[in-house]
Amino acid sequence: MATAAPDPAHRPVIRVDNLRAEYAGRAVLKHVTFHVVEGEVFGILGGSGSGKSTLMKHMIGLYPPARGAIEIAGRDIVTAVGAERRSILARIGVMYQMGALFGSMTLLENVRLPLEEFTQLPLPAMNRIAELKLGLVGLGEFSDRLPNEISGGQQKRAAIARAMSLDPSIIFLDEPSAGLDPITSASLDALVLDLARSLRITFVIVTHELASIFAVTDRVIMLDRRIKGIVAEGRPQDLRDHADDPVVRQFFNREMPEAQTTP
Repeated sequence: MATAAPDPAHRPVIRVDNLRAEYAGRAVLKHVTFHVVEGEVFGILGGSGSGKSTLMKHMIGLYPPARGAIEIAGRDIVTAVGAERRSILARIGVMYQMGALFGSMTLLENVRLPLEEFTQLPLPAMNRIAELKLGLVGLGEFSDRLPNEISGGQQKRAAIARAMSLDPSIIFLDEPSAGLDPITSASLDALVLDLARSLRITFVIVTHELASIFAVTDRVIMLDRRIKGIVAEGRPQDLRDHADDPVVRQFFNREMPEAQTTP
């Protein structure tokens, strides 16, 4: 089951205000405004083409918005440059959809990479930190393996370990259950919950997997390509049971639109 709902008194650690995202001058997202509270597991949902991954890539600073502000811990990542931008980026970790591990590097070397980029620690210290992070995700005995020598689920775990290497306060997960069987997916959900509770990390998860949505997220937003923005926001159970928009109900109950159902 999901983590306890975050205390409303906790401060927002992410603010997205009136975001507009464009590709080649064409709007993909418009008027997107929401916040993420410290310590919660927050979901970004929606059907294919709704802009989920696009939104995440803007939130982690890969793409500049056409308009709007994105604040991480009170600092605007859109306007930050140089050392300030690097400082903001060091506060967040990212697990990309397919893990994005470097195939020619061992798991330890993959997890150590952000430490090499952002710190001046001696090599033994970086190795020890990487070993500890791999231990946290259950891969302590696999540090010398290459990515192609472990399973898909283990690759996702290694990618989460790399995302934690700099002790970030926020971790983004892009479709963490993609390509995994139900048992492995449930095991990954349990890992996320354990890390959220034990380390008080704020997680932002891009997903369309209902099992994971109900298992781990405290609150969600749902994007809709019709309006190029947020169509619903709240606890997933409330949206499933009480949403007014038929598209939201269909998503959470896995129903076909009426025009597509067969008699």
